[in-house]
Amino acid sequence: MAQETATLAGYVAALNYDDIPPEVLDRAKVLTLDFLGSAIRARREAESTPSVLQMLAALKLDATGEATVFGDSRTWTPAVAALLNGTMGHSLDFDDTHADSSLHPSAPVVPAAFAVGEMVGASGRDVLTAIVAGYEVCCRLGNALDPTSHYARGFHPTATAGTYGAAAAAAKLFGLSEQQIISAFGVSGSQAAGSLQFLVNGAWNKRYQVGASAMNGVIAATLAKNNFVGAIESVEGKHGLLVGYTDTPHPEKAVAALGAGYETMKIGVKPYPSCRYTHAAIDALIALRREHNLTPDQVKRVEIGLHRNGITLTGDAATKRHPSSIVGGQFSMFFTGALALDQGRFGWDDYNRLGDPAINALADKFDVVQDDRLEIGRSHPFGARVAITTEHGVHERLHGDPSGEPTSFPSAQAMSEKFLTLARPVLDGRAQKFADAILSLERFDRVAQVTELGRQ
Repeated sequence: MAQETATLAGYVAALNYDDIPPEVLDRAKVLTLDFLGSAIRARREAESTPSVLQMLAALKLDATGEATVFGDSRTWTPAVAALLNGTMGHSLDFDDTHADSSLHPSAPVVPAAFAVGEMVGASGRDVLTAIVAGYEVCCRLGNALDPTSHYARGFHPTATAGTYGAAAAAAKLFGLSEQQIISAFGVSGSQAAGSLQFLVNGAWNKRYQVGASAMNGVIAATLAKNNFVGAIESVEGKHGLLVGYTDTPHPEKAVAALGAGYETMKIGVKPYPSCRYTHAAIDALIALRREHNLTPDQVKRVEIGLHRNGITLTGDAATKRHPSSIVGGQFSMFFTGALALDQGRFGWDDYNRLGDPAINALADKFDVVQDDRLEIGRSHPFGARVAITTEHGVHERLHGDPSGEPTSFPSAQAMSEKFLTLARPVLDGRAQKFADAILSLERFDRVAQVTELGRQ
């Protein structure tokens, strides 16, 4: 390990809008729009949102400020806005995923960037630059942590590496120096937290801890801005992130091709509102259903092969076969697979079928097993093998990549349609105007001109 913290800090400090390739900026805008669709819808519909709002009120943390909470009618203080946007944007589990690091980059980064951007009167170009900086930092640290090892330790990388990404975005907008960003990262190392224990009972921790990472990144950068001395070598130090959070660190991945290659271009988007490890199987189930005109009564057995990470998150039959909560459903290969096979589709509104006897009966025909072939010769662990047994034989398919990855990234029209489907029930006719503004963010002298369009 050799100065990874300082190298990343120097990169963030030196990054300029004009240095970023146009295709990276375009991708960052689309990813931002995609995330905001989930945040806006969750403001109204996520079952965990009222509890978070009530907590803020009880603790007198609900003061009016200058920062937008998307889909809300009022403004909040910056750190709280980051918390709420991060929590709500991750609540539907419909936000983007960086496959190599197995984390959701926009959820911590975008809320921090908008909160501080409004705070300092930043331009759209400034905010876009900060978002790219945040993406690059958190994705690279997720790579360095090794997601399989990180998961095995019981950590959620969106909340751990994500804290650094949020701090990077906030620090960039504050205009911090390299040394100040090192301090911000030092504070981030004390705040990087996120446990997978939520998987046991479908708890709401996953949503909150990602929102907290966005808020903590804002706090870390603000401390550094005010001359707080943070720890050095927060990433590579003897008590640093890569020592305490993984058994197989890859520090070189934190800085590989930094400034030349962009992890931002490796971020994929979700066609289904569930854990990314379920998506390749859902793609295959829908395809096989269509190709062979399958109906649930024809199905005798379904075997889903997943990478071991997917087993950890979605494949425990004892706890995940018949989920009773939305979080449980989001992390159930059995429920999501049965739903896709039954309907030939899967969207956010389909969680109203939780507990449906027909879905539960079909889920009883599913077995989820570890498939070691999904670990060999692949750059990421999101593939799946599906075998559907009927009275006429077995239909089998191996999907190495779920749809929505960079090699099958949706068209601009498809991304806009996904956003509008989520946002229109909340923003009504303003949804299209807001989408157009996000997709032309660089044209605005003040980001507040855009964010106000995202309020209810």
